[in-house]
Amino acid sequence: MAADRDLPPPYHIIHHLAESSGASTSSNSQPGDGNRSNDPLLSPPANGQPPQQGYPRVGKRQINVPLPPVLLSAPNDGGPSQESQFSMPAREYNDTPDFVISIQKKRRCFSRRTWIVVGIVSFVIVALSIVLPVYFVVVKRRSQPPAEASVTRGGNGSQVTMEDGSQFAYSNPFGGYWIYDPDNPYNDGAQPNSWTPALNSSWDFANNRIRGVNLGGLFVLEPFISPSLFQRYPGAIDEWSLSVAMSNDPQSSGLAQIEEHYKTFITEKDIAEIAGAGLTWVRLAIGFWAIETFPGEPFLAKTSWKYVVRVLQWCRKYGLRVNLVLNAVPGSQNGFNHGGKSGSHNFLGGVMGMANAQRTLYYIRVLTEFISQPEWVNVVPMLSIVNQPLSTWIGVDQLRSFYVEAHRTIREITGYGKGLGPYVAIDSAFTSASTEVFDGFMNGADRVVIQKHPFVAFLPVATDSVTAGTVSQFCALGRDMDQSRSNFGITIAGEFSPAFLDCGLFVNGVNATRRFYEGDCSFWDNYKQWGLILKSSLSELVLAQMDALGDYFFFTWKIGEATSGKIEAPLWSYRLGLQEGWIPDDPRKAAGACKAVDGSYTPTWDGTYSAWMTGGDGAFVATDAAQYPWPPATITNTGTASPPVVLPTYTATGSPITLPATTFTDTKGKAIVLSHGSPLGRVPAPTPVAGCDYPDAWDAINATFTQVCRREFVPTEPYPLSIPTPTIP
Repeated sequence: MAADRDLPPPYHIIHHLAESSGASTSSNSQPGDGNRSNDPLLSPPANGQPPQQGYPRVGKRQINVPLPPVLLSAPNDGGPSQESQFSMPAREYNDTPDFVISIQKKRRCFSRRTWIVVGIVSFVIVALSIVLPVYFVVVKRRSQPPAEASVTRGGNGSQVTMEDGSQFAYSNPFGGYWIYDPDNPYNDGAQPNSWTPALNSSWDFANNRIRGVNLGGLFVLEPFISPSLFQRYPGAIDEWSLSVAMSNDPQSSGLAQIEEHYKTFITEKDIAEIAGAGLTWVRLAIGFWAIETFPGEPFLAKTSWKYVVRVLQWCRKYGLRVNLVLNAVPGSQNGFNHGGKSGSHNFLGGVMGMANAQRTLYYIRVLTEFISQPEWVNVVPMLSIVNQPLSTWIGVDQLRSFYVEAHRTIREITGYGKGLGPYVAIDSAFTSASTEVFDGFMNGADRVVIQKHPFVAFLPVATDSVTAGTVSQFCALGRDMDQSRSNFGITIAGEFSPAFLDCGLFVNGVNATRRFYEGDCSFWDNYKQWGLILKSSLSELVLAQMDALGDYFFFTWKIGEATSGKIEAPLWSYRLGLQEGWIPDDPRKAAGACKAVDGSYTPTWDGTYSAWMTGGDGAFVATDAAQYPWPPATITNTGTASPPVVLPTYTATGSPITLPATTFTDTKGKAIVLSHGSPLGRVPAPTPVAGCDYPDAWDAINATFTQVCRREFVPTEPYPLSIPTPTIP
């Protein structure tokens, strides 16, 4: 991998001159400060009259001084006489007594000293009038954001007032600053640290490192992240069952408990701490129910979006970029608890696989329309379209067809080329490095990113302690990342953790047994038993991962307390590790960590990306798009049902969906209106065909159905494809 271009000199912070300037300097003279430049002058006035104060006037008589002969003998040219032209004023002969003469000499000397002092003071004033503006305008400005009349901003040590009126001191030793502009709430001038571009500047994927963290468990609930919610309802194992249980418990506020979680689990102070920790990105997962739900889906519908926008605004305020993730889709893409419903595999699989994919594509469209507006494009430069789809269940070719169609849908809205809408992140879908299923895939496609999830905790390990071998195992992840960067393009680690054992409350799920580690997890679940040596070893492990992965999102920022009042999955919390010392206080310290452990470790990526990968020349549709038609040729697990073109789907006749933004007013009380970059809500939403009896969209594996509920599939531009004859596997 190319050297990290944004590394500072050794990892001590060099405070800026502007930060060490304690008091302002004034050039104004003050009475009594010893400056005599404003005292009354004792020298005679220019009009020759005697001074009005000082010593008494003395008598004088004049003596005429004759001109030198040379001047008298000069030729006369008809002009004024030489004598009159060069006549000198009469010299004064002073017959004043000696003591008066002495006093006058002293007065004349004092007058000269006064003028000298005046000259020096004047010089100092002029010098300061030049130096001070240069310092405050040029030097000082380098460490502070540009000033605007109505803008509130601050750097390290500044006071931040939150929306509830409470305050906290912003801690950011890396030169970052926040901006809040009430007259322009979409001000993108904030910067998380001195080496990372401000939001209104371009991100360079080859040279700027993504050092990010997930806000997991906020809008898609996971038992090990928010254990107390699930412990209240022992039968709940995922958000589906938790929502059902809460709905049946109105005395405890029902689903309002989830909204309370949205309000309180992550606060503005968390976002400020993320920026202050030297991180640069946030990965924000949401469920499709933020947009809408269909009948029978128990999720809290259309409620989380306003809180999503609130988090986006906080990230804007502190200069953090966001990778927005559609983490859970209709039917579930993986059957995990973070896919909405455990055990369900009905996205692109089963009888309702096409209908669920149809809804998913529409929700991708809705999200793209929102984040591609000028007000949001700098804050959300990346959209992850589906999180961790299970390719072994869906099928690699089917998933590739979906990725190509999703990319086409997004670019239909944004256009092609740098700056037009988000980067599109696709998931490696649990494929191993050896299969290379995505190497060379979507060549030429405009701004596509592949993200991996290199969790070591869910791999067999033969150690119950942190050793050099464990560190080397983590460093080995870098070879896979570099290979992907060389063969595919931009590659990031969407999630990673220093957990090398699958310990931790609910890490494997509620009531689930550990799959790999067979030892005693009680020690690893209680971080208060860890000593300084272990924490130091864990820190080396984290640094090795960061170094190997290069561009990453730690999973996750925060683990909530269990009903015991303890954090019982500590290795998964960046915030806790930062406080307790096993997460580095400066992520840039990771550079060279793997080389320090293994002298033979050498990155293989050359540090460059082809122009089309970042929206430059050649960025368009994928050159292999024709190989992956939409709909795909086959759909798995449909039993004796018909092929994809006749499987149940929805009709595109529903009301178009537009996601709302927060309504702002400026300092004069005038509403601030969004300037939409492109029309929103142009395409009707999918909706069930009236009178059609659909199978359960979340439980339709090999289901039978007799009534054909479908829409006609029309080949989509720019891929003028004929639908192939499908086969049922």
